[in-house]
Amino acid sequence: MNVYDFDGTIFPTDCTIDFCFWCMKRHPKMWFTFAPKAIKNLILRKKGKMPEYLMQRKFFGYLSLIDDFDVQIERYWDKNEKRIAPWYLKQKSPDDLIISASPTCIIGPIAKRLGVNYIATEYDLEYGVFLNNLMYAREKSKYIFDHGFPMIENFYSDSLSDTPLALCAKKAYLVKDKASTVVEWPDLNQETVNKVKEKIDTGWNIHLKED
Repeated sequence: MNVYDFDGTIFPTDCTIDFCFWCMKRHPKMWFTFAPKAIKNLILRKKGKMPEYLMQRKFFGYLSLIDDFDVQIERYWDKNEKRIAPWYLKQKSPDDLIISASPTCIIGPIAKRLGVNYIATEYDLEYGVFLNNLMYAREKSKYIFDHGFPMIENFYSDSLSDTPLALCAKKAYLVKDKASTVVEWPDLNQETVNKVKEKIDTGWNIHLKED
């Protein structure tokens, strides 16, 4: 089984952010009802005053504002499916697993088009809440272990925050340059360890119902 991160790995950008702008173009009121809050939360995250999971939870809130979500997500992928990395399409296999911090309601439709399996952050569109932990950093490897997945042959990601899952694979690869370049995963020397620590938010495992 080969496992792939999605955003920045087999897709050049963050599909959750992309889809947000897609929806704001089609629902202009979101520029006033959602955008100011999102910018404020991003600033707090950059200053270290808000953990990654909480910023993501608040950002995902825009999904509940889209009354024609099912229509828009299909139109979005109709236009953006062609952006999937060519190197991935050449080696794609039916038993591939995509594992992503993006919500299932965005990842699911493209994974089904690709004909592969997926795990993502479960988000309830009706109530605007997470149904599990943010599928980020160590949470990915924890999910793989807890659910008894088979051995990972190859793992691909654009982020050192995925090092815990990279260590679970026989072979790991780092994807760079907006999903266009694949290199071997860096050795875990002290410099790499320090970078990993910077990438992984200390609040990754805080229960998501906490504010």
